[in-house]
Amino acid sequence: MRFSIFQESRKGTRESNQDRAGYAYSRDALLMAVADGMGGHLHGEVASQIAVQVLTEAFRREAKPKLADPFSFLQKSIIDAHFALGDYAKARRLVESPRTTCVACVVQDSTAYWAHVGDSRLYHVREGRIHAQTRDHSRVQMLVDQGRVREEAVAAHPDRNKIFNCIGSTTLPQFEPSKPTLLRADDTLILCSDGFWGPLAGKLITGVLLKSDIMKAIPELLDLAEQRAGGDCDNLSVVAMTWAETRPRAAAGEVSTQTLEVGGVSTQLGDFSKADHSELTDEEIERAIEEIRAAIRKHTPQKP
Repeated sequence: MRFSIFQESRKGTRESNQDRAGYAYSRDALLMAVADGMGGHLHGEVASQIAVQVLTEAFRREAKPKLADPFSFLQKSIIDAHFALGDYAKARRLVESPRTTCVACVVQDSTAYWAHVGDSRLYHVREGRIHAQTRDHSRVQMLVDQGRVREEAVAAHPDRNKIFNCIGSTTLPQFEPSKPTLLRADDTLILCSDGFWGPLAGKLITGVLLKSDIMKAIPELLDLAEQRAGGDCDNLSVVAMTWAETRPRAAAGEVSTQTLEVGGVSTQLGDFSKADHSELTDEEIERAIEEIRAAIRKHTPQKP
């Protein structure tokens, strides 16, 4: 496979970053994921970390070198993340489980398969227009569907944070898969949290993408989102990929998976760091990391 890929997560004006973004690829498959944690002190970032880490670790186990069934993989991983969050809550004796939205996408055999929970979004951009995008699981989206709110007004609506589908809730997350989508050369997939898409109209996103490749366009869009959100800028995270399988020449940031061994997997995943958690001590960060690992281990098949 050949593709260009860009990933970045920013705190905005928040005290900590509750978003997580990551991707992993084998020789014949690619996984991308973004999660936006919901909750108070520490719990939101734990939820998003567990969601993305469960997905990437499952991919490492199962992409040999591609997945048997991408949609089944996504559904099982999302459910496993849900139960891992429940185990974390029990271990910490929390009143309720931490929660997170999530969007994830698998690409293999030149075909994209994606699913989302909540209002983390995926945009499929083709030839300068949004060819497809996910539909938010939110109160405001229901109002948009009813014609009571314009799409452009979603970001500023007082009910924008009312999410009815998430990982870690008291009920199982509702799994909403896409249609399998055959990719063409130069198609771009953007996975992002609401801190990114909220301040940016779809036409602005596609307009910037038309001017340059994702290695330049996505940082520009992140800057624009921060500027437009101002002093109330939320965490904002993106994983963007441009498909280059049939493009004759290599582009900026291009990856060729043929350099990997058949069983090899390359992973890029954000983790806890002092920069994102200046209010935590090193000991608190280490304890959080170990508690996350312990929760995930319960839902990870052990090697014989």
